Amino acid sequence: MESTLKYQFLELLIRLFCGIVFVFQGYDKLFVVKVKGVVDSFQNNASRKSVPVFLQYGMAYYTSVMEFFGGILLILGLFKSAVLILLGFDVIFVALAFSVLEPVWDMRHVFPRLMMISLLLVMPDDWCRFSLDYFLNK
Repeated sequence: MESTLKYQFLELLIRLFCGIVFVFQGYDKLFVVKVKGVVDSFQNNASRKSVPVFLQYGMAYYTSVMEFFGGILLILGLFKSAVLILLGFDVIFVALAFSVLEPVWDMRHVFPRLMMISLLLVMPDDWCRFSLDYFLNK
């Protein structure tokens, strides 16, 4: 296998994996638990820390919608750079929320997402051959 093709497959593999993780996380928050359930799960702690309710709902909606639709767009390889930046903000918001609620928290779910987003952002665009962006920009 030619080395360029290996890099292109690597980009596809990481992008698909990252997209799948975000889609299922967002799907759960939007359609199973629902955004109200997400807010309810941390509302007691957030209220004790004086986090306004509008901010709790705003962040819950943003993260839920961004994870679901951002994951779908990553899988398709559509608007990759913009989606990765928005998912980067998503991960920052989640880290900020967890840090406010509990200063020492388990990063095992957030850190791998941050690393995948970071890796995809620094990969050269010519590695992203198996994507809708590539076919639309040919």
